[in-house]
Amino acid sequence: MRQNAKYPSQWTLFSRALAADRPALAGLIFIAALGLLSLGIPLWSSYDPTAPVDVPRLSPPLTPGHVLGIDSHQRDVLTRLLWGGRVSLLAGIVPTLGATMISLALGSTAAFFGGVVETFILRSMDILFAFPSVLLAIAIAGALGPNERNQMLAIGIVLIPYITRVVHDSVRNVTVLPYIEASRSLGASASAIIARHILPNALPPVVVYSTTLIGMMMVLSSGLSFLGLGVQPPTPDWGVMVRDAKDVLGVAPWLSTFPGLMILFTALAFNYVGDGLTGALDPRHRSRKAASAGGAPQRTGDLEEARIRSA
Repeated sequence: MRQNAKYPSQWTLFSRALAADRPALAGLIFIAALGLLSLGIPLWSSYDPTAPVDVPRLSPPLTPGHVLGIDSHQRDVLTRLLWGGRVSLLAGIVPTLGATMISLALGSTAAFFGGVVETFILRSMDILFAFPSVLLAIAIAGALGPNERNQMLAIGIVLIPYITRVVHDSVRNVTVLPYIEASRSLGASASAIIARHILPNALPPVVVYSTTLIGMMMVLSSGLSFLGLGVQPPTPDWGVMVRDAKDVLGVAPWLSTFPGLMILFTALAFNYVGDGLTGALDPRHRSRKAASAGGAPQRTGDLEEARIRSA
């Protein structure tokens, strides 16, 4: 008798699909390495990112003991670059995560209940859409005051309408599927339907979109710091480092080059990871992976209907 093929788990299919995307894997490795180096810098660097060292100012890269040189205030550039990675990563991840949580509540509520609730939420988002995102972030950060917390708050507010739209469209596409009607006919509450059946299947496009936004928000946060509306000196931040280097650009161009490259590479890495998640979280893509691995694909709807029947 022929034995039934063993079904790969969802995590296995996801991991295989993500690992097969080389740009996404490279981006993930870069982000992980940057995070580990930034978090672990107090363990291997004896330099204070805000204190001068006993080395001539504007010493070039490869100066003994200072791989990336010394800035105009006699501070080690490598130390400030990695300490700034902490601030820049948080400035991209925290407001995006917070905006995603709020947008999940707003978008799913609007799409599930419809009517007046949907109209009110979406028209409120349209008011924020009326302002260019960069100008809105500058206005909010300027009104609240220049510091790191207000910078993150401004970025989070700017993101909410964009992510809410994605959540709304994704949830609407799921609410029309047969297993949602089945759960309603079985008497499931609205909160249970949203939490157990709608959000798990509506999340993939939201996760992908939010991941790609992290890199863009890091660029925006660096821009706010460059304008003096975000992180304030002497706290290390990539935007602050570029702003400090503009006065000595002619004699020490490396001081702006290194933080600029870090902003570029980190933003690209998050974009590549987001593109990889698009394929890894796509059920059709994962079904093809399962079939090529010898397993039998299953549709998301079939799994949900089985869960409802067993409830």
